[in-house]
Amino acid sequence: MTPLRQRYRQDLQLRNYSVKTQQVYEECVSLFARHFGKSPERLGPEDIRTYQLYLAQEKQSSWSRFNQTVCALRFLYRHTLHKDWIIRHIPFPRKESRLPQVLSLEEVSRFLEAIPQRKYRVLLTTIYATGLRASEALHLEVADIDSQRMSIRVRQGKGHKDRDVLLSPKLLVLLREYWKAVRPTRWLFPSSAPDRPVSLDSLQEAVRRARRASGLAKRVTAHTLRHSFATHLLESGTNLRVIQVLLGHNSLRTTARSTHVTTAALASTVSPLESLPPAPRS
Repeated sequence: MTPLRQRYRQDLQLRNYSVKTQQVYEECVSLFARHFGKSPERLGPEDIRTYQLYLAQEKQSSWSRFNQTVCALRFLYRHTLHKDWIIRHIPFPRKESRLPQVLSLEEVSRFLEAIPQRKYRVLLTTIYATGLRASEALHLEVADIDSQRMSIRVRQGKGHKDRDVLLSPKLLVLLREYWKAVRPTRWLFPSSAPDRPVSLDSLQEAVRRARRASGLAKRVTAHTLRHSFATHLLESGTNLRVIQVLLGHNSLRTTARSTHVTTAALASTVSPLESLPPAPRS
């Protein structure tokens, strides 16, 4: 590892960036340097502009990847190399505007019913019932389920924030049945090694298998269930501010900070899981 990369990683750690973000940023900077065959210390604004054009025109990178690269380079030149010019000379592209994929109530029911393994069926049902991100659901602990307050504690979600989300009565019954059958100790959804939670790759593979088995034409991911949760709540008349806080959106931090969602507000919010029709049994 080069001294610059070591210093860059330390700077990211000092500012409490997540391990995943550190890895993505390091990869973006490494690809940037490799493209020119030079250390970033020897590259300047015109090189960055050339690389942006390469990403946009030749590589045809997604907006997400382009944005990650911009953020990684901004951090490198501002915090690690202390170049003030970089703040003015790395523009952000306009973000693509696309509507998220959303499943109907019937489609959610079909999808969940197509999951043969109890652990993954309960895990993905939990994501739909709560609107959690996949990474948040994977790292739930048994102790995070609070049946007295009918809430679930999300520890250090995106942005290193704790929050409470609603615990649907139907989900509570499902989780209790699951716990009696599986008896997890620390992690609610443990992998084959009990000291580790299920991996994201394993979850994604379970989603792919369930989508094929369900016969759904729509592209389905764990995040699709999160979008469906939010949309179904909104359609049922749930206050938008409550949905924003439940989702833990970073971009709505100001709204979330100024709105106190009490236990009573969580208890009065009905998860869309309660509205799912029973799936036909073959």
